[in-house]
Amino acid sequence: MKQTHNNVRFHLVSVSLSVLLLFSLTGCWSSHEIEELSLGVGVAFDKGKESIIEKELNEQGEKYSKKDLITSTYQLITPQVASSTNKQAGPQQKSYVNVSETGDSVHQMIRELSLRSEQHYTSHHMKVIVIGEDLARSYSLTKLLDQTLRDNDLRPSCLVLVSKGSASNTLESKKAGEIPAFRLFGMVNNAYRTTRILPPMSLSKIKGKIQSGSSFLLQNVVSANGEVKFAGAAIIKGTTNKMSGFLNEEELDGITWITGKGKGGLVKSFDKETGQLIVYEIVSMKSSIKPRVKGNNISFDVNIESEGRLSENWAGNPFKNEFLKKAEKTSEQEVKRLVRNVVEKMQKEYQVDVAGFGNRLRIEDPRVWKTVKKDWDQTFSEIPINYHVKLTIKDYGTSGSKSKQ
Repeated sequence: MKQTHNNVRFHLVSVSLSVLLLFSLTGCWSSHEIEELSLGVGVAFDKGKESIIEKELNEQGEKYSKKDLITSTYQLITPQVASSTNKQAGPQQKSYVNVSETGDSVHQMIRELSLRSEQHYTSHHMKVIVIGEDLARSYSLTKLLDQTLRDNDLRPSCLVLVSKGSASNTLESKKAGEIPAFRLFGMVNNAYRTTRILPPMSLSKIKGKIQSGSSFLLQNVVSANGEVKFAGAAIIKGTTNKMSGFLNEEELDGITWITGKGKGGLVKSFDKETGQLIVYEIVSMKSSIKPRVKGNNISFDVNIESEGRLSENWAGNPFKNEFLKKAEKTSEQEVKRLVRNVVEKMQKEYQVDVAGFGNRLRIEDPRVWKTVKKDWDQTFSEIPINYHVKLTIKDYGTSGSKSKQ
């Protein structure tokens, strides 16, 4: 009889625990149904200019007191838009909506969306932030990204870009089913094919850059008629955290060779004798920056090495050792030209170090670094830099093999 009583009690406890588990599986009491959500996947910040819709709404309503400093364009995905795209796949059908708000507070502009839609805005899936050139020159990233860096709803992996021109235009596409924010976020994965894509600058990385006070680069993106392209980089000056200028695509090439962070790409050069094309494809690259300190004098040696293949040749017989050596030298000279040009741009025009020279000095000679770090960009602009480049052709494609000599 006692055993039966124990079994009954055990059964009651089991049922109670099961009920409690069912309650825990229902989710958070304050959660929103998916149909009620508006998912923010991208945002563009431009210099303030009210849209036509905003002006009309403000004229009819009791205007909220604000300064028109920033226009934020939010790229939203809603279940309704996604489902309608699947059912009506047409050439003009978009799988996203862009909504603009103008004001002086990034956080307030987000809350303004609640006055224009019944759907709850969430930024948990934010992929990219694009900052327009005019805004990046006028305000420091410390101010522009302050709310964003404080917001624990945003993922630290969110990508930050600069746009030469209107940032909002980079969040447009004419391709059916394409979500522009996802397109921009995914383009950084093509770094293994070109030296003109920077390692991605996420929110977590940019926070460290801002706090360090060092100058750095942000990938630049340009747009035209719904198409976009990564085209060079914006220089963010450490002392102000404002944009001070751009590096073009060739200059970004040079930065990649200095840092040795390239995963792939091409070197296009021309044979001096014939003027014909030679293309070297990068299989691997590595670079070391070596500081030299003698008394109060600082200099740097940059040692660059790469192995690759002859991927395209219009200049001669690619299977003769003599030609291959000449092709290597021609490609080396082109890399040296790219490196010299970008260093001259950094030192003479912008007076910034965005290639990591100061960081190497900090690591290898912290005592000297302490004496120069305060005015490092200015000091760097006067420091001599020597270059050593060695490229080796190890592969010739599938059209033949190296001759024996």
